[in-house]
Amino acid sequence: MILGISVLAAVLVLLIIFLIMRSKLASGDQVHQRLKDLGGNTAKSHDEELERMSFMERTVKPFLCDVGNFLVRFAPSSIHDSVEHKIMLAGKQNIWSANTFIVLWLLSLVAFFFLAHVMFSKNPNLSYIQRVVFYWLFVAIGALFPFMVINSIIRKRQKLIARQLPEVLDLLSVSVQAGLSFDGSVRRVVERMTGPLIDEFKRVYQDVQMGAPRARSLQAMARRCDVDDVYLFITAVVQAERLGTSMGKTLTNQADNMRERRKQKAKAEALKAPVKIIFPLVIFIFPAIFVVALLPPILSALKSAGR
Repeated sequence: MILGISVLAAVLVLLIIFLIMRSKLASGDQVHQRLKDLGGNTAKSHDEELERMSFMERTVKPFLCDVGNFLVRFAPSSIHDSVEHKIMLAGKQNIWSANTFIVLWLLSLVAFFFLAHVMFSKNPNLSYIQRVVFYWLFVAIGALFPFMVINSIIRKRQKLIARQLPEVLDLLSVSVQAGLSFDGSVRRVVERMTGPLIDEFKRVYQDVQMGAPRARSLQAMARRCDVDDVYLFITAVVQAERLGTSMGKTLTNQADNMRERRKQKAKAEALKAPVKIIFPLVIFIFPAIFVVALLPPILSALKSAGR
């Protein structure tokens, strides 16, 4: 009797241990199966994403990035911060990178060097000193060309910002006087307008919504624009917020000041027009006038002298 009870107890204990181990193994298998499914889904989604990508994005672009990272090592380290600042002023910080621009700069150097080699290496009329001078000249042009392009983009963007600022200030002042807050007015302007200045206001609004201080976001916007009118506007808004003065009155005064500054700039450009028109007059118009007015008398005088 005692032996039978002992055997039955041992069988029950073994059965319980077997069930526990089986449940643990089953749970472990489920975990492994889930991980396998997740890995399979990830690999499948990755393969599908690669299939959707073009050959340029899948192969050429990563190769150029690797080559660019290798070539950036040969560029001066001091040029990196300057390039990042210029890209920020051009409004291309989400599209371009400093490494990409530096790679293009190096490629421009190499391209202009080979262009000079093709043009002057087989010219027997040039001396060694002349060839060296032309090589250095083309290399200098290749070094300056990318910066000339990005500086042109920066100037064009700053002109658009300065041209759009008075209109934006009018809308902001009207919205604030209608009862909206400054952030609400910025959101309304961002929803209804487009342009480089609107993109900057959109970034300011997003930074404020993420919890950044408004004054710091506006000052960062002024640095990204680097326009005197924007600096004046941001300074006035920050002071009005700190001193607690009327935001609507501040915006109205700033809009009037910006329009007055625009009138003064237009008058200044008009005063420069007579000076600028001298060069096309001397190069294009005066020679034609001289030919029409003086050539017939000169020809007749020569004809008379020949007789």
